[in-house]
Formats: sequence, structure tokens, C-alpha cells
Amino acid sequence: SIHVDVTVRFFPIPNKIGFIHEQFTKDYVNVLVIPEVRSTVRQVMGRYTAEEIYSTKRAEVENAIKSETEKILHLNNVNATAVLIRSIALPEQIKVAIESKLQQEQEALAYQFRLEKEKSEAERKRIAAEGESRANNIINNSLTDKLLKMRGIEATLELSKSPNTKVIVVGGGKDGMPLILGNN
Repeated sequence: SIHVDVTVRFFPIPNKIGFIHEQFTKDYVNVLVIPEVRSTVRQVMGRYTAEEIYSTKRAEVENAIKSETEKILHLNNVNATAVLIRSIALPEQIKVAIESKLQQEQEALAYQFRLEKEKSEAERKRIAAEGESRANNIINNSLTDKLLKMRGIEATLELSKSPNTKVIVVGGGKDGMPLILGNN
């Protein structure tokens, strides 16, 4: 069973006090207020599951108890100035089961998030690889033997200017590019 601790601040409507005493006696608190509050709490709690009461709809449950208690008391000539839900306590076994379920749901959401993130990363890498492949195809299609020889000569000139280069042999390898020797 669920234990709900409710505090109600109320006062009888001044010009209806005689009616209240006539209908409910001077003990209207025990005859009217307490039974109506208990009944309202039971009705509201019956509309929700234990999980909703404990977690997802607790504020909604509290608001329903407050508004329905105020309404029923007002119909019986009592003004409720405050309806305070001090606590809602579930049996420990149900509480543990709900917490376990909520934790598993959070873990499932985290796993789903990681999957989506990995899918996005895989898609990003695929797009980058496609772009790099296209760039390589463009470069590959624009390369000619003459262009490659010219780049080789430019590289050789740059090497000859370097203080680390000891010997540059200009000549032709099998592809006509200069050979560089003595470079330890």
C-alpha cells in the first residue's frame, strides 16, 4: 500500500457555519474534512500507477489531490487555504523495482545515444573518405609524366639548397628522376 501524508489548512465559510454544524455537527473535522480528504486521495491515487506516482507524474498527482480536495471541501462550505502533500511513500519492494526499471531505461537511452553517435561518426568518416577519394581522383587525372618530372626537379633544387644535403647526383634512374646519394 502507498502511504500519503497530507496536511490540509482550512476554515469553515463564516456565513455557513450554522449549516455545517447542522449537517455535520461540531465535529465536522472528523465527520467531513478527514473522510473527504482520504477519499479524494484514494480516488486520485487510483488513477495512476505506482511508477507514475513515484517518478514521472508525481507533481500531477499532487496537483490533482490539491485541486480535488479544495473543490470537494468548498462544495461542503469549507475553504481549504492549503493542501500540502508532505510525503508519498511506496513499499520498499515497489520502490526498488521502480528505481531499477528507471535505471535500466536510462541505460537503454544512453546506449541508444551512443549508437546514434557512432552512426553519425561513421557517416562523417564515410563522407570524408569519399571527399578524399574524389580529390585523389582529380589529382591522379591531372598528373602527367612531364608534371611529375618538373616536381622532381623542383624537389631536387630545394634539396640542393639544404645544408644537410651532402651529395646530389643528377642523372637518370629508370624513371628519369635524379638520384641522391651520400645522404646519411
